[in-house]
Formats: sequence, structure tokens, C-alpha cells
Amino acid sequence: MKIEINAKTRDTKGTGASRRLRHAGKVPGVLYGGNNDSTSIELDSKELFMQFKHEAFHASILTLNLDGKKEPVLLRDFQMHPVRNNIQHIDLQRIDENKKLNVKIPFHFLNEEIAPGVKLEGGIVSHIMIEVDIACLPKDLPTYIEVDLINLSIGDSIHLSDIIVPEGVELTGLSEENDPIITSVSKPKVVVEEVITPELEEGEEGAEGEEGAEGEEGAEGKDGEGSENKADEKASDDSKKESKE
Repeated sequence: MKIEINAKTRDTKGTGASRRLRHAGKVPGVLYGGNNDSTSIELDSKELFMQFKHEAFHASILTLNLDGKKEPVLLRDFQMHPVRNNIQHIDLQRIDENKKLNVKIPFHFLNEEIAPGVKLEGGIVSHIMIEVDIACLPKDLPTYIEVDLINLSIGDSIHLSDIIVPEGVELTGLSEENDPIITSVSKPKVVVEEVITPELEEGEEGAEGEEGAEGEEGAEGKDGEGSENKADEKASDDSKKESKE
């Protein structure tokens, strides 16, 4: 996909000038690299944003039409407004066709849903890396690198060394000591709900104990009172018999 962007040379510089440009619907930027000096540029905000939304804009050789003169460039940096989500500033680098570039390229993950570990075993895919640093000549620059998950089962993973890259492309982060995992399939985590047993509030157990004790005491009191009454009745009967005799 070839992307062309239009720009004009910008004479005014500084924070105030950049602010005025943004209010006028323009994006300030800078073009640097190659054998020429850095150049301040301005681009149409809406036109730039339409191109900016394409993934290829971030990892492809772009054609910059600056004041009617075209040259190949690469997006190097940009600043976004934290709330409005529009481009505040952009940095473009001139390209030397004979010099290697160091660029971050996104991964495209294939066959995630039909991987055995997902479709048959119910596993979950985890992407540890979503982009990779590469080095290559401008003519060999890929827009993305594919990562195929078609053979992954639960417990399997794909390392950086497993990736097949286009000819002329070097994975700068790969070495004998460093071979990071790109993606893996793992078992889903089982969440166990903890059953909370309500504890007796302080004083409840004691209250029951006291009530029981009072009940027993009451029962004992009743029996004692009854025995005393019977003894009194017997003594009265005996005294009556003696008087008759």
C-alpha cells in the first residue's frame, strides 16, 4: 500500500506559532535526516489523520510531497492530544535507499480461534509481544510480520526464533542469550469462590450460657420450695395426732 502525504515548508517556529497552526487546522512537523538540514513543515490535519489511521502509515515508506517535490520518508515520532485524540506534532525522516533502517514492525497473529489449544482444549491465548524491532534496507521493509498459531496446544508457545521473516530482514532483538516468547496458549484460570461462615457476635454465646444457668437455678429453686412446704405439712399433721391422744 503506497501512502502519499502533502506538506508545505513552515517559516514560523515556536510554541505560539504551533498553537496558531493547530487552531487553523494544521499540524506542525519536522523533516530531518539524509544530507539536508532539518526542515519545519506543516500538514493538513484532516488529510493527515485519514492516512494516520492506516496501520501501514506507521511501518511503511511514505511518499512526502513537500512543496511539489516528492521524496521517500518514514514516520519516526508523533504526539497526540490526550483528550481530543488528534495529532499535535509529527516527525518524518528522509530515507537513504542504501542504508539500513531500524524500525518497529507489528505482529499479525493468525489462526488463533482454530488453534487446537483454543478450539479443542478451551485454552486462552496470551500475546507477550505485539511488535518487534527489525533492521533492513528500505526496499525490504515489511508492513507487518505474521505469527501463525495453527499448531499450538495448551502449554505451547512461540519464541522469536520460531518466526520466519522476509529475506533481507533482521530481528535485532534475537540472540543466543535472548529469545523471548511472542505468544502462548495456557489453561484458563479457575476462580474459586470463598465461602464465608458468619461468626457469632461477641456476647451472643455468653447470653445463651447465662440464660441456661438462670433456667437451672429457677428449676432448683422450685424443687427446694416444694420440699420445704411438704415438710411443714407433715409436721402439722403429726402435732394434730399428738393432741388427740
